[in-house]
Parts: sequence; C-alpha cells; structure tokens
Amino acid sequence: MEGIRYLDIREVEQLSSLEEVLVGVNRCAVVVKGGRRFSFAALQVCGNRAGVVGLGYGKGPQVPGAIEKSARDARKHLVRVPVTDGGTIPHECEATFGASRVRLVPAAPGTGIIAGHSVRAVCEMAGIKNVLTKSYGSTNPVNCVKAALNALAQLRTRETIRELRGVEI
Repeated sequence: MEGIRYLDIREVEQLSSLEEVLVGVNRCAVVVKGGRRFSFAALQVCGNRAGVVGLGYGKGPQVPGAIEKSARDARKHLVRVPVTDGGTIPHECEATFGASRVRLVPAAPGTGIIAGHSVRAVCEMAGIKNVLTKSYGSTNPVNCVKAALNALAQLRTRETIRELRGVEI
C-alpha cells in the first residue's frame, strides 16, 4: 500500500503487548479430478490499542495454519497512527483501496466507534475510541481494512504540520 511507513524491527520489539482480532476466514475451492480441494484465507488485524495497528493476510490448507500466517503477517506490517487525547483522530480523512472507499470523521467523547465490522476492528486495535465512519462502494473486508489503513496513514498531528512548515501555531 502506497504512502504507508511501516515500523521497523527495533520499534516492534519495544512494543509491550500486541492483540489480534480475526476479521474473517474465506474458503476457496479448486475443482480437481477427484472432487474439490479446499484452502482457507484468514484476515487479521493486530494492534496495541495505543496508536499502533497492522493488517495480516494468510493462506493455508487448514484454518489454523492460515490464522497463524495472518498473525505473523500482521506483526510485520505495523503502522503508527496519531490518536488525540480525546481518543479520536486529529482530522477528517478519506481513502480508497480497490472498489472500497472509507471515510473517517472525528467524533466527540462518548460517541464510540460507529463503524462496520472490518473498519471497527482497525479502529479498536489502533486505540481510537470515538470516530464516525462510512464505507462506500465494495464492502469486501480485505479492501475495507486496507482502505481504512490508507486513511489512517494520511493523518497528521498539529505538531507534525508545524515541523513540516517550520512555523509556530
């Protein structure tokens, strides 16, 4: 995914505890001479509920193997997300991936996470407590999660913008 800066190995080792949420498992079938051969694909979101979140996708002949691979993949693809003191995002953002488009809007304290299943998992693992979201287009879980991560990668704090511009706010 373009524009996303993943955490390096040293930063990942410093993280205390990472939790995982299984977003979904897909069953795929290929027709062979003796019938159907099944394989499974698992989508998992990993995070520390304090500003770090990652996505993992793994495939395997059995479900446990696919889940294990997706967990390993999620730990490799962690990104840092800015979260305000109120538990929301700094500003509104929108991103696409494939045919899915996700819009994230900051919300007042006490609102909670207003989101579908896939985007909710990303927000919870990132530590966002108050946010309004809307998914447009395809609701494919893989594309929705990747679009949500693209949107979170666009977020900038006031301090980051101040440093980039070299001005006082």
